[in-house]
Amino acid sequence: MRDGPVIPISQSVFSDSMSALLTTTGLVAIAEIGDKTQLLSLLLATRYRRPLPVLAAILLATIANHLLAALLGVFVQGLVEPRVLRWALAASFAAMAVWTLIPDKLDAGETGRERRWGAFLTTLFVFFLAEIGDKTQIATTALAARFESVLLVTAGSTAGMLLANAPVVLWGHRVLARLPLRWVRRATAVAFAILALVTAFA
Repeated sequence: MRDGPVIPISQSVFSDSMSALLTTTGLVAIAEIGDKTQLLSLLLATRYRRPLPVLAAILLATIANHLLAALLGVFVQGLVEPRVLRWALAASFAAMAVWTLIPDKLDAGETGRERRWGAFLTTLFVFFLAEIGDKTQIATTALAARFESVLLVTAGSTAGMLLANAPVVLWGHRVLARLPLRWVRRATAVAFAILALVTAFA
């Protein structure tokens, strides 16, 4: 039996996929630095001193939350006229650029049930709720609409969250104390502003 023709992977498709994955990973990772969910990660890691359950819960909570956000982004993308969507996304990225300049503060009330539930369940529940309406969730929705990919954007945003939060969970205050948060926020704002311009005019 003759083998069927070998169809090479399109270089442009691969390039677009890598662009979606890496852009999402990078933007979410830097947007998460100094964010309230990163501060929450630090609080939970400090309180429980059990990094593996906390990290596992952050991973699952992020996948669940950002998968829903990415699905919403792709769904909206399918409903809106391309020209209108382009300008709406550009405006959302510009708004994200401004939002990232505002420092987050953690609401201590978000961790009220932690002593009864244990490290894993508390982190899973609290992190999922804290991420609702957070800048990284909204960025995930916008990026999914921009790149039209649920899986790649979810994978990238999850990777970005872990890149930002794993060092904090493992090494805590020593990590945050060494980070120039003001400059991180400015770099994040510049990245989102560039993405807004690319989306609007590319």
